[in-house]
Amino acid sequence: MTTGQGHPVSGRPGALPWRHVLTLPAMGSAVRMARETTELVLAEWGVSRRHPTVQHAALLSPTVTVIYAAGPDTFAFAVHDRHPYHPQLFSAISSTGSGGLGTVMELTLGLGGTAVVRSDADGQGKSIWITLPL
Repeated sequence: MTTGQGHPVSGRPGALPWRHVLTLPAMGSAVRMARETTELVLAEWGVSRRHPTVQHAALLSPTVTVIYAAGPDTFAFAVHDRHPYHPQLFSAISSTGSGGLGTVMELTLGLGGTAVVRSDADGQGKSIWITLPL
């Protein structure tokens, strides 16, 4: 696991001043570590733990990178992997068995947030960006 601050955010929320980057191995415990790190980062930035706010791909991507960015009234995070599959974010809400992505999308939209999938330059990976108002 690697973690750090001051990482340049690739692909938008460019104006958000706070950054934290976490890279994890693609294994079951990564989800727990990402959630725990998210809680710690939010607390460090003064965002309440009760403020609602991650999930992943697998075999083709040996690591998952979570990027956190925030400003005074916005929290954004991205989950990046090198798996070529690009999920249809909005169909995940109505799909049965969509799992965590459907839940994330419902929460995002319910909180007035936005979601977008951004492809890597080589088309072999992607980042799913979630931006929420605080």
